[in-house]
Amino acid sequence: MNASQIRLTYIGGPTVLIEIGSLRFLTDPTFDAAGGDYDIGVAVLHKTQPPALSPAALGAIDAVLLSHDHHADNLDTNGRKFLPAAKAVLTTASGAERLQLPNTRGLTPWNSVPVSDAATGFEVRATATPARHGPEGIEPVIGDV
Repeated sequence: MNASQIRLTYIGGPTVLIEIGSLRFLTDPTFDAAGGDYDIGVAVLHKTQPPALSPAALGAIDAVLLSHDHHADNLDTNGRKFLPAAKAVLTTASGAERLQLPNTRGLTPWNSVPVSDAATGFEVRATATPARHGPEGIEPVIGDV
């Protein structure tokens, strides 16, 4: 594999299409139109820009890499509607419990899963790395990422 086989397409906010060889990943899908407000408890966020691509324009997605499902700035209404179309959704264990989708897998920190293209045999391992979302001490309030 060389760098020419890796392509990143910025869609907006936390949403990026990552193409590695024949595999296609999507981070934190946010596809709502501009103008919406998202109350995240401690603030209200206002979406100022639409996504650069619509879900219909994306094509097949091998795996959604969902950092967390419980804030609309990382998984908005249309992003949530998109999840069943992906072959797999990889997220936190608590996120998988909340989503209750058959294609969703909850990962604990440092757990890895293969994402592969059956036609080519190409494989990438996705590993859940622990992260802190916000200042130290807010973890019980903000939840897993």
